[in-house]
Amino acid sequence: MSARILDGKALAERVRAEVRAGVDAFRAQYGRVPGLDVVLVGEDPGSVVYTRNKEKASNEVGMRGRLHALAASTPEEQLVEMVRGLNADPLVDGILVQLPLPKPIDSAKILDLIDVAKDVDGFHPVNAGLLALGRPGGLVACTPAGCMRLIALSGTALERANAVVVGRSNTVGKPMAQLLLSANATVTVAHSRTRDLARVCRGADVLVAAVGRAQMIRGDWIKPSAVVLDVGQNRVVPPEGKAKMVGDVAFDEAKEVAGFITPVPGGVGPMTIAMLLVNTLEAAKRRARSQPRA
Repeated sequence: MSARILDGKALAERVRAEVRAGVDAFRAQYGRVPGLDVVLVGEDPGSVVYTRNKEKASNEVGMRGRLHALAASTPEEQLVEMVRGLNADPLVDGILVQLPLPKPIDSAKILDLIDVAKDVDGFHPVNAGLLALGRPGGLVACTPAGCMRLIALSGTALERANAVVVGRSNTVGKPMAQLLLSANATVTVAHSRTRDLARVCRGADVLVAAVGRAQMIRGDWIKPSAVVLDVGQNRVVPPEGKAKMVGDVAFDEAKEVAGFITPVPGGVGPMTIAMLLVNTLEAAKRRARSQPRA
């Protein structure tokens, strides 16, 4: 029997509706709307589309969304000054610098410079550290947060479940593992160099694929009835010559084994943007509460 599809587009629309209501309440209370500023350096096609979608999504829920597009040749110091300016702007509640940044810009330096209270990507060391310590108050990375909402949609109980995260990035793999641990799952973090990766994956009640290799995880790697979340976004050109986007999971194989599965596109991707809006609204509320109205 085929797996049930976890529809990220439909869930994201519900989340955006919640945010839209929250923005209306925020405007009524504070006399302004939350502001999200997205910075794009360079013209990577995927990043251009993604950042414009973020700007559009924020405007659609009533936020003030702005995209700052800079040339790939932009000096690091100019980017530093832009981030400092956004940090100081009282109308900016969320700052997102799109990764990857072109060389020789130091990505870690730029991410560390963002005001932790405006770090709606959840990548600042303070926010990442709060998550790792299991302490409240931080902003959580959007993709892992979206994955948790998708798991909840499946109705799967995470307590005592075996969860495997394939991928160890600071942006997805590590925060995903921390969120699963916080939900009392038993978590294994695997990666492309894990010995007998297929065997490790077969033990997963919940499998999160975030390794960045097209269709690396095959159908016979999946435990029957497992929840499979595919974070991968890989552009491939099949023999017929028309490029398409595929995940890290061989979807057609995996859906015949899994209990629940996310498609690519239409799964985790829409939830990432939805959770960015959630973080921006939360950041705005926290900042407004800490700054008494005149």
